[in-house]
Amino acid sequence: MLQAEALSIHRGGRTVLEGVDLALQPGRVLGVLGPNGAGKSTLLGALSGELAPAHGHVRLHGRPLEQWSGSERARCLAVLPQSSTLSFGFRVEEVVGMGRLPHATGLVCDREIVEAALRAADAAHLFGRSYLALSGGERQRVHLARVLAQLWPGAQGQTLLLDEPTSMLDPLHQHSILQATRAFAAQGAAVLVILHDLNLAARYCDRLLLLQDGRPQALGSPDEVLRPEPLKQVFGLDVLIQRHPEQGHPLIVVR
Repeated sequence: MLQAEALSIHRGGRTVLEGVDLALQPGRVLGVLGPNGAGKSTLLGALSGELAPAHGHVRLHGRPLEQWSGSERARCLAVLPQSSTLSFGFRVEEVVGMGRLPHATGLVCDREIVEAALRAADAAHLFGRSYLALSGGERQRVHLARVLAQLWPGAQGQTLLLDEPTSMLDPLHQHSILQATRAFAAQGAAVLVILHDLNLAARYCDRLLLLQDGRPQALGSPDEVLRPEPLKQVFGLDVLIQRHPEQGHPLIVVR
């Protein structure tokens, strides 16, 4: 389990994240919401070990994150950043195969995992193509397959952190990628995903963390967090909250 306790981050003498307490639960998807500059990517950087806390702690399975070796941590914690760039013409399967580097499972097993991860990310048809020939959305799905392959098939004790995985995707692939994320969590992995779309968050996340100016404003189920008052306070939006007619989750309609 990945856990943050009284987490605060300073940058340039300024506090950009403060007072965050959360624990990622096996088999559950936590969505992080907030306007630009709210501290969402900073939180992910702290949880992944990229940013050192000014106060508080980040622990993975009870051990401080900084006590884990890189390869040991990579076998149970994978991170998809907001943007992933490569400037060399690797084939798609080679990019996804980079997720298997922390493991020693053999070429045959790794190839099977790469193919399975590409299918999960709705990118199997890209097998054999040059990464540089792909569109932005296709590249994003390939990188999602890479981090899925890193933890494949997902199990209790593994954690996946995703920073805006739907940002370059069309509506169909936004849903397919989040369905793949939910399926991965269903295998036992804990997942944190940063999103901007409130309705996608309502549909695919078990819990939501709402950030404003680097501080938590609400943490709970979609029903508890996606209410008119906090959304007005954080986003400045006047909204109606209805029910999805088939799924039953909150449906946010801007007035």
